[in-house]
Amino acid sequence: MNLPETQLLGQVRRHPRPLLFATISGAHLYGFPSPDSDYDLRGAHILTIPDVIGLDAKMETLELGNKSTASEDGIEMDIVSHDIKKFFTMLLKKNGYVLEQLYSPLVVYSSPQHVELKSIARGCITRHHAHHYLGFAQTQWRLFNGVTPPRVKPLLYVYRVLLTGIHLMQTGEIEANVIRLNEIFKLPQLPDLIARKIEGTERAALPDSGLEVHQRDYDRLVGELRAAQDASTLPEAPSARPELNDLLVRLRLSPPIAP
Repeated sequence: MNLPETQLLGQVRRHPRPLLFATISGAHLYGFPSPDSDYDLRGAHILTIPDVIGLDAKMETLELGNKSTASEDGIEMDIVSHDIKKFFTMLLKKNGYVLEQLYSPLVVYSSPQHVELKSIARGCITRHHAHHYLGFAQTQWRLFNGVTPPRVKPLLYVYRVLLTGIHLMQTGEIEANVIRLNEIFKLPQLPDLIARKIEGTERAALPDSGLEVHQRDYDRLVGELRAAQDASTLPEAPSARPELNDLLVRLRLSPPIAP
């Protein structure tokens, strides 16, 4: 994948607070970017001590970017980041989004503490993350069924999140790329769907024929995810709270040098 590294790093350098990390999420992470897909940068920033001890704490979540108007070179991107306390709190909940952002292999900016956090966060993964992926799949399935003609993108999201959830329950590993996931699950219809999305647009339509196949797959994969949760050896609750608290204090006192 050819990424516009200069533009992405420029977006990171314009961030008003020190960053713990910044990675790429969205279609580029999931393995099916269209030519018109924008770049979704996600990360965690570090508020200063005065930021967090005043009466009016601000900037827990920052959204910066140029999606409303394309940049001069036509590349649309944004960066959404959460302060480390909020990000760590989300890690302690059954939030698959932040796990995918943390472990994204498409890294725009990292730090030694980012590497440390990836090690600590393994203690945040529980069998209850299955609920996140079931809920997301159900939402995307409703979106898929609610639009005429049916679109490729929400259907790919359905497959992606269900396969990610099953894989997580079975292995304890985060894998958000549907191409790599299908090397394991080998669903015969996925290569064509991925090709339609990559070669088309964000709003690429799906032929009406064959929709019953996707209904059967959806029902089957939902059942497989629930069964994988029941059989999973992942823990019931996270164990990493003390380590996250220690890292939070250290980062407040000594944030990493800005990129």
